[in-house]
Amino acid sequence: MLRKRLPYCVMAGVRFAIVALLVAYIFFNTAISSQAASNNELEVATQCSFIIPSDFVPGNESGLFINKNYPMESSSIKYSIYENGKDKVLTNREKKTLAANGSFLSVEDSINLTKDIYQSILAEAYEKAYGMDVGYKVTDFTTKDFDGFPGYKIMAEFNTDSNIMVYQTVYIILSKYKTFTISYQMAEDDECREMFDTSASTINVR
Repeated sequence: MLRKRLPYCVMAGVRFAIVALLVAYIFFNTAISSQAASNNELEVATQCSFIIPSDFVPGNESGLFINKNYPMESSSIKYSIYENGKDKVLTNREKKTLAANGSFLSVEDSINLTKDIYQSILAEAYEKAYGMDVGYKVTDFTTKDFDGFPGYKIMAEFNTDSNIMVYQTVYIILSKYKTFTISYQMAEDDECREMFDTSASTINVR
């Protein structure tokens, strides 16, 4: 079993980071750009907190927590905070770079994040990361309230190049100036779903 999972484990941190960044950029160019930049109804949030399960320890990048039994267990948690940058203007070079990476989506294309938009862009990103179609599929896409702040709960799955099913649950939380994302990821034989659910139930925004 260890031999089967090593290729995935070695690249998990890098590919997970790619996804975390894409989640933020997709959201910035859809809901964030259209809502946070022009919708004064969004409240100001200063922080988002939640409890990290005791089985997880800090990884090698900010906001990343990996299972203490890594690489035997490849589950991970990624927490990120993004400035909405409502006055930010991308240069043509930045736009070209993002487009080349398959992660640029203009506000004109869509003013709201949807299941189809999310799945399409993430599927393309994973195809680039793995060099193959991994069958990325959003299995549930739900709008959610977090202590009065709007957001999303998105569940997805895909098959790695080691033929291992990976399951993700991503929480995206909107505020006027910041976007918070919490991403839980596990392989099919990781035993941490209950821990993830318990952790997610502690999400607090203020």
